[in-house]
Amino acid sequence: MNALVASDLDRTLIYSAAALDLAMPDAEAPRLLCVETYERRPLSYMTETAAALLADLAAGTTFVPTTTRTREQYGRIHLPGPAPEFAICANGGHLLVRGESDPDWQRVVARRLAAQCAPLAEIRAHLVRTADPAWLLKERVAEDLFAYLVVERPLLPDTWVKDLTGWAAERGWTVSLQGRKIYAVPKPLTKGAAVAEVARRTGASAVLAAGDSLLDADLLLAADRGWRPGHGELADTGWQAPHVTALAERGVAAGEEIVRAFLRGAATREGARRHRDAVTGEE
Repeated sequence: MNALVASDLDRTLIYSAAALDLAMPDAEAPRLLCVETYERRPLSYMTETAAALLADLAAGTTFVPTTTRTREQYGRIHLPGPAPEFAICANGGHLLVRGESDPDWQRVVARRLAAQCAPLAEIRAHLVRTADPAWLLKERVAEDLFAYLVVERPLLPDTWVKDLTGWAAERGWTVSLQGRKIYAVPKPLTKGAAVAEVARRTGASAVLAAGDSLLDADLLLAADRGWRPGHGELADTGWQAPHVTALAERGVAAGEEIVRAFLRGAATREGARRHRDAVTGEE
């Protein structure tokens, strides 16, 4: 199957204990597989069923993990199935090819950021200056590409994020609130652009995608078909597109349904291609 499957990871395919959203009785809860440890403790999970399905998916498609995580953070994750040939980290800032960041892609990203948005230092200085120590826990820079804050969410004023969003937009940056993290990311730094480059290199016949946050919107819009879970930033804002299915499932159950949807979507595309080739006499 010549389909490219690009999926966000956190709260789309993999889930922390706090994000599992196990609403069923304990006796009916699914068996879980730990796919990430941090400081010698389990951190992220999939259902065992989702893990088995993902291994099948990765064996039959070009599966591309697509994450806002840094390369170091991505390296902690051990997904089932063969190691992906391609992976996208830092929200599109790094295109990994067999585990190594592609230098040509790094140069493309650097040119776009220099030409289209305010520098990171200006954005970071504003974040530090305007954040209130009463709710700010950490301030971080990721891969020298974007910045994020870790906050006490109950103490965070809604108006602060709204004001930051408007200020950042004037400077070519996007703001995304995900759980306890507030991301400030350059608008040219997108998962969709990096996935398009992988599709170009592989000659993919179709792109299937999934994600839960505002930073996944461009990825979903660029795909032939997409899915979003019933939780997350996109669900909370009612974001939709004609070719994107809004799932009812939440938490780790949504992750399992997304992998099932990927398999069905890839099989449908392959069936359509075989039918077309049979009609035209091509191989």
